[in-house]
Amino acid sequence: MRIEKCWFCSSNIYPGHGIMFIRNDCKTFRFCRSKCHRHFKMKHNPRKMKWTKAYRRAHGKEMIMDSTFNFEKKRLTPTRYNRNLMVKTVRAMQIVDRIKAVRKERFHKTRLAAQLRKRQTSAQKEIARGSHILEGPSKEKALNYQKEFAGSTKAKSRMKLKVEKKSARGSMEVEE
Repeated sequence: MRIEKCWFCSSNIYPGHGIMFIRNDCKTFRFCRSKCHRHFKMKHNPRKMKWTKAYRRAHGKEMIMDSTFNFEKKRLTPTRYNRNLMVKTVRAMQIVDRIKAVRKERFHKTRLAAQLRKRQTSAQKEIARGSHILEGPSKEKALNYQKEFAGSTKAKSRMKLKVEKKSARGSMEVEE
């Protein structure tokens, strides 16, 4: 029993399910449902459809490189039946699934933490912009935020500034 992957959305296709399309050059495409088949026939790009795995990987929403993905590729090779090998394989698959779940959870936590930091800084920027409206102790906080962001933007602009000067001898890069 082999579990195939959908060409368009990368979801699992179990035996007896899905649609197989064979092109004139004998290349086979497997689809999990008619939705994927229709999008393929309309020549849509899976990396632009937000519900596909290709989109999620291309936009950093899922793990791209992980050593646990190699085990899935190894499982697809047919081998002669051996009971001891099957028992070891099933145990290894369970361990790999646990490892994959932990790594996936860690990946999502770091991704969400970065978004939370961005949200906090945007709120702090908003406070800094409206510091002239505020009164009392919150005004002091707003002024501190304003100083922090002014200093950080100057530092960023200094790092990005590169000027190329051409002289008679050749080109020379100067960083200020």
